[in-house]
Amino acid sequence: MATSDPLIFLPLLVQVLLTVIVYVGLAVAKARALKHGQVDPVRRALHADAWPESVQKINNNIRNQFEVPVLFYALVLMLYELGETGVLTQGLAWLFVASRIVHAYVHTGANIVRIRRPVFMLGCIVVLAMLVLAAVAVLNG
Repeated sequence: MATSDPLIFLPLLVQVLLTVIVYVGLAVAKARALKHGQVDPVRRALHADAWPESVQKINNNIRNQFEVPVLFYALVLMLYELGETGVLTQGLAWLFVASRIVHAYVHTGANIVRIRRPVFMLGCIVVLAMLVLAAVAVLNG
């Protein structure tokens, strides 16, 4: 078995940090919306549409941080255990995280779908490539 490089965990940590930053952004956006009276107080606990669009965009992005990134986390751990943490794997991991940063920036900002969707798909393709690397490593014993 090849030796695993713990540097593979740096992009994973950056992805976790991104999620935390988006959570902080959500808290700030909600506080701002409440301060400016932009929230339906009766509906806010159970209905996303009680909040202004600025909050809904960030909230949607938070949910998105627990979709494809969960697969990324699992694959990083698996590739580390398999000793597949070379330059290709690390490059793919960093590319995934870069795509997620751009996606979060677009999603929580201008939310231009024609930009956001291809960036999202790039991240999915990177996860697929990491999946292939993991499968090959497993099959090669």
